Amino acid sequence: MLVVCGRGMIMGDSLDKLTIRGFRSIRELEDFELKNLNIFVGANGAGKSNLISFFRMLQSLITENLADYVRNSGGISDLLYNGRKTTKQMEFVTLFGQRGYRFVIEPGPGEGFALKNEARYYQPGRSGWWKLGNSPDGTSLLVKEAKGTVHGSQYSKPVFDSISSWRIYHFHDTSVTAALRHAEIVEDNNTLRFDASNIGPFLLRLRNEEKSCYDEILNACHLVLPFLEDFLLKPQQLGPKTKVSLTWTTKGSDYPMQPYHLSDGSIRFICLATALLQPDPPSTIIIDEPELGLHPEAIRVLAELIEDAARRTQIIVATQSPLLLDQFSIENIVVVNRKDGQSVFQRLAREDFNEWLEDYTVGELWTKNVIQGGTTYE
Repeated sequence: MLVVCGRGMIMGDSLDKLTIRGFRSIRELEDFELKNLNIFVGANGAGKSNLISFFRMLQSLITENLADYVRNSGGISDLLYNGRKTTKQMEFVTLFGQRGYRFVIEPGPGEGFALKNEARYYQPGRSGWWKLGNSPDGTSLLVKEAKGTVHGSQYSKPVFDSISSWRIYHFHDTSVTAALRHAEIVEDNNTLRFDASNIGPFLLRLRNEEKSCYDEILNACHLVLPFLEDFLLKPQQLGPKTKVSLTWTTKGSDYPMQPYHLSDGSIRFICLATALLQPDPPSTIIIDEPELGLHPEAIRVLAELIEDAARRTQIIVATQSPLLLDQFSIENIVVVNRKDGQSVFQRLAREDFNEWLEDYTVGELWTKNVIQGGTTYE
């Protein structure tokens, strides 16, 4: 059992309800409730990764990079459910705590688009939803108001802060050119970046300022990487900048090992452990297929880290791993299926599977298609 260090305050609210209409394979997801722990499972092409894509799009909107997201996704037509002929616009509603945010993306000429009907919500407010208006150039009026000093900024900023605190982590790229295998400036240490490109500086700060948390991360890594002694994290002068990389030592040797000496699964697990055990976690953590490249024992430890993190913040995970499913209660699992060309989301209820669970694990029920989440041929 992992013992977790003391934690700081989580800024922002986690996501309570989500509505998506007309986005990729999601024709209509209406008022879907999210808990502290949400494990989405489905076959290839079912649409669970499209749910993760929504969060990427939302983060792009908040960081004023929505146009780049649309362009990198193949254009606005590729984001519309079944294209322009079927879907005239995409609609999104998020509710969190006492607040909320909704908006519409409408395709324009060519691959252009407009951001329309933006509104923020405050439950105790007299109006409930406060309309912000339309933005023909696709830039967010919420962001503009939250960052400004105009009337209403004090109401938009808490909405902006909450959405900004939802963090997607994606550690799939572990190639020799991946940023997480290279040094980063020592000052880039405040928050762990989505691709762990600053894993060295971030761990160095934890070792200096949050030693108990650093030790727990190291202990978790020892469970999976028994050859690992400790991280060196020695700042080096590289040109005009002082940088840190994920250097480390093996047990029985003081020879400094480099990031490229770590296998793909090893370095990915280090990043996952750091994200899930960090002292001030985002209010929502979103991870797509965290089991990728991990040994079965590492997946079991990962599941324990996920469950622990869900006691302190909200966790959203998309997976295809029966072994990872085995580690969670069935009511924390959401099955994503493709029906009539669209993604359908269903949270499982324990009472529907009590008899099956006497003889089978959750992963086995999914593999046997008792929990219907296998490949659908349409």
